Amino acid sequence: MPESLRGAIIALGNFDGFHRGHQAVAGEAIAWARAEGRPAIIATFDPHPVRFFAPDAAPFRLTTLDQRQELFATAGADAMLVFAFDAELAATTADGFVRDLLVGRLGAAGVVTGEDFTFGKGRGGNVTVLKELGAELGMAARAVGPVSEEGAVVSSSRIRDALKSGDCGLATHLLTRPFAIRGVVEHGAKLGRSIGYPTANLKLGTYLRPAYGIYAVTGLLPDGRLVHGAANLGIRPSFDPPIELLEPFFFDFSGDLYGQEIEVALHHYLRPEAKFDSLDALTAQMEADCLRARSLLEGASGEAVDLLDP
Repeated sequence: MPESLRGAIIALGNFDGFHRGHQAVAGEAIAWARAEGRPAIIATFDPHPVRFFAPDAAPFRLTTLDQRQELFATAGADAMLVFAFDAELAATTADGFVRDLLVGRLGAAGVVTGEDFTFGKGRGGNVTVLKELGAELGMAARAVGPVSEEGAVVSSSRIRDALKSGDCGLATHLLTRPFAIRGVVEHGAKLGRSIGYPTANLKLGTYLRPAYGIYAVTGLLPDGRLVHGAANLGIRPSFDPPIELLEPFFFDFSGDLYGQEIEVALHHYLRPEAKFDSLDALTAQMEADCLRARSLLEGASGEAVDLLDP
């Protein structure tokens, strides 16, 4: 730990989605750090502990490390701390995690977690253990209670369920931003280009798989431009062989994005994927999808709306 960051207040958790509940934990840590003139650090684990203990689990990530780093910085953190979740960390006892890592190696003055946070081998540590061990070692600890929205606790699993059912509105509200997939644009079979709808092909990687179907999306381009579009997310049942991709078509855009990283945010779920009997039928449906996506993204007045307003 750099000397300039020792004595920090650390927000501790997985923070995969960095949703409203996670933001409350981070906000408490940042406010505490500012009040005492200390650095504020937000910590995360990578890979996610679930991936370590169940390597064959279906993809479930809501963010990449790069996305988290940007979200943490925007929240006001001075640094992101990444715990590499490996066999060594999994075997570390709760006492060792606090004594050797948090206090010894990192020099933390305080930590903030959610009330349900557990840590250490066999989940031997919880908030009570953290506070008791911390007091013994000169490290303070605070816990933040759950945040509820629309009568239920905000959680990453609730957001995943919303996305898997196509409820972009609920996911956006709980995240405070649209769910966004970031990746490098790859060459494809150029099928969209052949029918007048060139797409930017992205693999889904370790991201959660939302409901397969057609979405109204925005794209953040390498030059900082935000463009509107419609995207197919799924396996393209009208084409062989089936390949799982996110394929956004950006309106009023022309340019070469191959090999460049873009971020595609899902704003509205339009319909499920479907197989069409002819290219004419597919093209007609795509035209209708694009018109609807334009309308939703621009609003009834035809002017661009604030797409990041939760």
